[in-house]
Amino acid sequence: MTIKVSIDTSGGDYGIPVTIAAGIKALGLFQDLQLTFVGDQTRIQTEISKHSSAGKLSSRIQIVHTTEVVLMDESPAIALRKKKDSSMRVAINLVSSNQVDACVSAGNTGALMAISRFVLKTIKGIDRPAIMGRMPTTTGHIHMLDLGANVDSSPEALLEFATMGSIAVEQTENIKQPTVGLLNIGEEEMKGNDKIKKTSALLKASNLNYYGFVEGDDIYKGTVDLVVCDGFEGNIALKASEGVASMMGHYLKRAFTRNWASKLVALIATPVLKEFKSSLDPGKYNGASLLGLRGIVVKSHGGADTESFLVAISEAYLEANVNIIDKISQQVSKELKNHE
Repeated sequence: MTIKVSIDTSGGDYGIPVTIAAGIKALGLFQDLQLTFVGDQTRIQTEISKHSSAGKLSSRIQIVHTTEVVLMDESPAIALRKKKDSSMRVAINLVSSNQVDACVSAGNTGALMAISRFVLKTIKGIDRPAIMGRMPTTTGHIHMLDLGANVDSSPEALLEFATMGSIAVEQTENIKQPTVGLLNIGEEEMKGNDKIKKTSALLKASNLNYYGFVEGDDIYKGTVDLVVCDGFEGNIALKASEGVASMMGHYLKRAFTRNWASKLVALIATPVLKEFKSSLDPGKYNGASLLGLRGIVVKSHGGADTESFLVAISEAYLEANVNIIDKISQQVSKELKNHE
């Protein structure tokens, strides 16, 4: 089976040089992958020509020319209403028309969600899409949602997030009945506000493998496979994690460059430091899924480099390969019938 993915080449801080380079690498990695680069055709062709391997990959590359770009600080409403020929909009349109199986963009998150929801619509039975991403742990990584799409989610919406996330983790990670934790200020039953308590009751009554409440430090311990929360808390947790990783890198660099003795120690410890940096590198966990839509859309970090954007393309490829939309649709439909 051929997997087709559209790439919004203009999105993110680095745009075409990074998205094209990552795309070329992805084509080398996945032999059944076809890519449609969406954006300024002349610039895309110029960038492709810089890669020596592009010639033999040309049969698996298409280019769709667009004349507009959604800016990183642009209002989602303006991007949706006025920029109908943007690389982001057209890349999503290709998913809607079934010309590709998935879309990847490093562009404006708010605009991407607004356009995706308008063009693709939500799966029947799903009220709101949610953003799910991976977070590093001491044992590998966990998945977490919502990471910022919704800032005032009802208990029913959180149950939907948990259902979608559980299916996605099971299919993409090959984990049978992944454990689901609800982010709270404590593990005890009496902790949390009414919304959290009502959500916990819904999760207990569901067919999900519900673990119970988890705290912030459980995210990094890998206590559960999936952490569920409102987008307000989830986005704060995500940004705080990135900030802590950056701060640790800053202090390590300062400590190891203070004088000649510390520089010598750093030289000796180079392999250990490289492993440490790799373990906390946000780029390794790049590629957040917009779950709940009738099409696969993966959001890359805006500051992604080539390797990080490649991770996001790989996520889109994997989700398309396991037919994640059909899996979520089938499960949600089953849940709806059970409640009739």
